[in-house]
Amino acid sequence: MAPHPLERLIRAADAAITAEDFNALMDFYADDATLVVKPGLNVSGKENIRAAFVRIADYVQHSLVVGQGRMEVIEGGNTALVIMESTLDYVEAGDKVSVTRRATYVFRRETDGHWVCTVDNSYGTALLDYPPR
Repeated sequence: MAPHPLERLIRAADAAITAEDFNALMDFYADDATLVVKPGLNVSGKENIRAAFVRIADYVQHSLVVGQGRMEVIEGGNTALVIMESTLDYVEAGDKVSVTRRATYVFRRETDGHWVCTVDNSYGTALLDYPPR
């Protein structure tokens, strides 16, 4: 079976994050999208999402490499839920860190057939492990 178009889209978005091409990255997001920056901190809108990625890149000393593991796409109407393993390699406080998360993303198919991300949650259901806000 051919990969779902969202698989290619997510790989391209992750490559843009790794390359710190945040202008290109914004093409993947809906204007009203929300990004989970960290548990308890969400930002909405492309301008705020772009600014968050710039701050993240600075925080990890421009070392972030994003990859993908297993991915499942569940489509219903013009919406898709993506559940996937997301790998993150970066430097924090001088130490190399490698993390695998079970991320969740929500995408909307626009009238022209183009998919855009409306919810970007690299923490997935692990958000439930953190104290409520």
